[in-house]
Amino acid sequence: MFELKPLVHASKREHYDELVRQARGLLAGERNLIANAANFAAVVFHSLPELNWAGFYLFDGNELVVGPFQGKPACIRIALGRGVCGTAAQTRETQLVRNVNAFDGHIACDAASQAEIVVPLILPDGRLLGVWDVDSPVIDRFDEDDRAGMQALCAVFMEALRG
Repeated sequence: MFELKPLVHASKREHYDELVRQARGLLAGERNLIANAANFAAVVFHSLPELNWAGFYLFDGNELVVGPFQGKPACIRIALGRGVCGTAAQTRETQLVRNVNAFDGHIACDAASQAEIVVPLILPDGRLLGVWDVDSPVIDRFDEDDRAGMQALCAVFMEALRG
Protein backbone atom coordinates (compact mmCIF):
# COMPACT_ATOMS: atom_id res chain seq x y z
CA MET A 1 0.00 0.00 0.00
CA PHE A 2 1.26 3.46 -0.89
CA GLU A 3 1.51 5.89 1.99
CA LEU A 4 1.41 9.61 1.25
CA LYS A 5 3.93 11.21 3.56
CA PRO A 6 3.75 14.86 4.52
CA LEU A 7 6.37 16.91 2.72
CA VAL A 8 8.08 19.53 4.82
CA HIS A 9 11.27 20.88 3.26
CA ALA A 10 13.40 23.96 3.40
CA SER A 11 12.98 24.69 -0.27
CA LYS A 12 10.47 24.21 -3.05
CA ARG A 13 13.07 22.26 -5.05
CA GLU A 14 13.54 19.79 -2.19
CA HIS A 15 9.78 19.44 -1.95
CA TYR A 16 9.56 18.58 -5.66
CA ASP A 17 12.53 16.19 -5.41
CA GLU A 18 10.71 14.25 -2.70
CA LEU A 19 7.42 14.38 -4.61
CA VAL A 20 9.18 12.96 -7.70
CA ARG A 21 10.48 10.07 -5.56
CA GLN A 22 6.98 9.44 -4.20
CA ALA A 23 5.42 9.56 -7.68
CA ARG A 24 8.04 7.15 -9.04
CA GLY A 25 7.23 4.69 -6.23
CA LEU A 26 3.49 5.09 -6.66
CA LEU A 27 3.56 4.46 -10.41
CA ALA A 28 6.23 1.72 -10.41
CA GLY A 29 5.12 -1.37 -12.26
CA GLU A 30 1.81 0.03 -13.51
CA ARG A 31 1.33 1.02 -17.15
CA ASN A 32 -2.41 1.74 -17.23
CA LEU A 33 -2.98 5.34 -18.26
CA ILE A 34 -6.16 5.95 -16.27
CA ALA A 35 -4.94 4.26 -13.08
CA ASN A 36 -1.66 6.17 -13.15
CA ALA A 37 -3.32 9.47 -14.04
CA ALA A 38 -5.82 9.15 -11.18
CA ASN A 39 -3.17 8.35 -8.59
CA PHE A 40 -0.76 10.95 -9.96
CA ALA A 41 -3.39 13.69 -9.74
CA ALA A 42 -4.24 12.68 -6.17
CA VAL A 43 -0.66 12.60 -4.92
CA VAL A 44 0.20 15.99 -6.43
CA PHE A 45 -3.05 17.66 -5.31
CA HIS A 46 -2.65 16.47 -1.74
CA SER A 47 1.10 17.16 -1.52
CA LEU A 48 1.44 20.72 -2.78
CA PRO A 49 -0.01 23.74 -1.00
CA GLU A 50 -2.43 26.28 -2.45
CA LEU A 51 -3.89 24.19 -5.28
CA ASN A 52 -7.55 24.07 -6.23
CA TRP A 53 -7.29 21.75 -9.27
CA ALA A 54 -4.78 19.23 -10.58
CA GLY A 55 -5.43 16.87 -13.44
CA PHE A 56 -5.20 15.76 -17.01
CA TYR A 57 -6.73 16.73 -20.30
CA LEU A 58 -6.21 13.93 -22.81
CA PHE A 59 -6.00 14.50 -26.56
CA ASP A 60 -8.60 12.49 -28.49
CA GLY A 61 -7.13 13.30 -31.90
CA ASN A 62 -9.25 16.43 -32.25
CA GLU A 63 -9.41 18.25 -28.90
CA LEU A 64 -8.51 17.93 -25.23
CA VAL A 65 -10.98 16.01 -23.08
CA VAL A 66 -10.94 16.09 -19.29
CA GLY A 67 -9.33 13.05 -17.69
CA PRO A 68 -8.59 12.03 -14.10
CA PHE A 69 -8.31 15.01 -11.76
CA GLN A 70 -8.69 16.33 -8.22
CA GLY A 71 -10.76 19.43 -7.55
CA LYS A 72 -14.10 20.86 -8.59
CA PRO A 73 -15.83 19.75 -11.80
CA ALA A 74 -13.97 21.02 -14.86
CA CYS A 75 -14.53 22.06 -18.44
CA ILE A 76 -15.02 18.87 -20.43
CA ARG A 77 -13.55 19.79 -23.83
CA ILE A 78 -10.92 22.33 -24.82
CA ALA A 79 -9.91 23.10 -28.40
CA LEU A 80 -6.25 23.20 -29.32
CA GLY A 81 -5.01 26.77 -29.08
CA ARG A 82 -7.77 27.84 -26.63
CA GLY A 83 -6.96 28.84 -23.08
CA VAL A 84 -3.83 27.86 -21.22
CA CYS A 85 -4.34 24.10 -21.77
CA GLY A 86 -5.05 24.43 -25.47
CA THR A 87 -2.06 26.74 -25.89
CA ALA A 88 0.27 24.26 -24.14
CA ALA A 89 -1.08 21.46 -26.32
CA GLN A 90 -0.71 23.43 -29.55
CA THR A 91 2.75 24.90 -28.82
CA ARG A 92 3.98 21.81 -26.94
CA GLU A 93 5.56 24.16 -24.43
CA THR A 94 4.89 24.45 -20.72
CA GLN A 95 2.69 27.43 -19.94
CA LEU A 96 3.35 29.16 -16.61
CA VAL A 97 0.69 31.79 -16.00
CA ARG A 98 1.18 33.80 -12.82
CA ASN A 99 -2.13 35.65 -13.23
CA VAL A 100 -4.77 34.04 -15.43
CA ASN A 101 -6.65 37.33 -15.66
CA ALA A 102 -3.75 38.64 -17.79
CA PHE A 103 -3.80 35.62 -20.15
CA ASP A 104 -5.70 36.49 -23.31
CA GLY A 105 -8.35 33.83 -23.90
CA HIS A 106 -8.14 32.18 -20.48
CA ILE A 107 -10.97 29.69 -19.95
CA ALA A 108 -12.38 30.11 -16.44
CA CYS A 109 -13.58 26.61 -15.53
CA ASP A 110 -13.35 27.65 -11.87
CA ALA A 111 -13.62 31.37 -11.13
CA ALA A 112 -11.43 30.83 -8.03
CA SER A 113 -8.40 29.94 -10.16
CA GLN A 114 -5.90 32.80 -10.33
CA ALA A 115 -2.68 31.08 -11.48
CA GLU A 116 -2.06 28.07 -13.70
CA ILE A 117 0.71 25.85 -14.98
CA VAL A 118 0.21 23.40 -17.85
CA VAL A 119 2.75 20.85 -19.10
CA PRO A 120 2.25 19.16 -22.49
CA LEU A 121 2.59 15.37 -22.48
CA ILE A 122 4.36 14.14 -25.60
CA LEU A 123 4.70 10.45 -26.48
CA PRO A 124 8.08 9.07 -27.62
CA ASP A 125 6.87 9.05 -31.24
CA GLY A 126 6.08 12.78 -31.03
CA ARG A 127 2.30 12.48 -30.72
CA LEU A 128 0.42 14.53 -28.14
CA LEU A 129 -1.01 12.46 -25.26
CA GLY A 130 -2.55 15.49 -23.54
CA VAL A 131 -1.63 18.02 -20.89
CA TRP A 132 -1.09 18.10 -17.13
CA ASP A 133 -2.94 21.12 -15.69
CA VAL A 134 -2.59 22.61 -12.20
CA ASP A 135 -4.52 25.63 -10.91
CA SER A 136 -4.19 27.76 -7.80
CA PRO A 137 -6.49 30.31 -6.18
CA VAL A 138 -3.38 32.42 -5.45
CA ILE A 139 -1.91 34.89 -7.96
CA ASP A 140 1.83 34.26 -8.50
CA ARG A 141 1.56 30.78 -6.94
CA PHE A 142 3.74 29.24 -9.67
CA ASP A 143 7.33 30.14 -10.56
CA GLU A 144 10.32 28.65 -12.37
CA ASP A 145 10.87 26.10 -9.58
CA ASP A 146 7.29 24.91 -10.16
CA ARG A 147 7.95 24.70 -13.90
CA ALA A 148 11.01 22.51 -13.33
CA GLY A 149 9.23 20.45 -10.67
CA MET A 150 6.09 19.87 -12.72
CA GLN A 151 8.13 18.93 -15.77
CA ALA A 152 10.13 16.44 -13.68
CA LEU A 153 6.91 14.96 -12.31
CA CYS A 154 5.45 14.65 -15.80
CA ALA A 155 8.63 12.90 -16.97
CA VAL A 156 8.05 10.30 -14.22
CA PHE A 157 4.43 9.91 -15.33
CA MET A 158 5.39 9.41 -18.97
CA GLU A 159 8.20 6.95 -18.05
CA ALA A 160 5.70 4.84 -16.09
CA LEU A 161 3.47 4.51 -19.15
CA ARG A 162 6.37 3.11 -21.16
CA GLY A 163 7.10 0.53 -18.46
